[in-house]
Amino acid sequence: MFKISIKQIDKNLEEEVVVKCHDINDEVLSIVQKLKKTDNIIIGSKDGEVFRLAIKDIFYIESVDNKTFIYCLNNVYQSKQKLYEIEEQMQITKLFRCSKSMIVNLGKIRSVSSALNGRLEAKLANGEKVIISRQYVSSLKKRLGM
Repeated sequence: MFKISIKQIDKNLEEEVVVKCHDINDEVLSIVQKLKKTDNIIIGSKDGEVFRLAIKDIFYIESVDNKTFIYCLNNVYQSKQKLYEIEEQMQITKLFRCSKSMIVNLGKIRSVSSALNGRLEAKLANGEKVIISRQYVSSLKKRLGM
């Protein structure tokens, strides 16, 4: 078991992750590899242009008719990646699978309320509402500390 500490710093300072350990073992190396692998950027395209989209700017990602769409505040982008590929790539980010066809950014959830049939409804910072499927409700509650 290990201790996890998070310290919020001034916006002018560079963000960093420091790993303190007794031994550099497989578990520590695995954690470091996951941190290095995640660059918090998803590639999306719009009108023939390719964009690097920061996770913090994404509200949700949705799969419709075998196409993946990335929804930001003012624009919608298309991704060549499948939803499950994005989910695997972004395991240690604020992105959360909330249904079979959608991933939501936990950092963009303003409030959560009960919906029909054991589901939840999440209201996002942009006013949109997203349904959290029953099978993901308990995971969401854990991630939000509810």
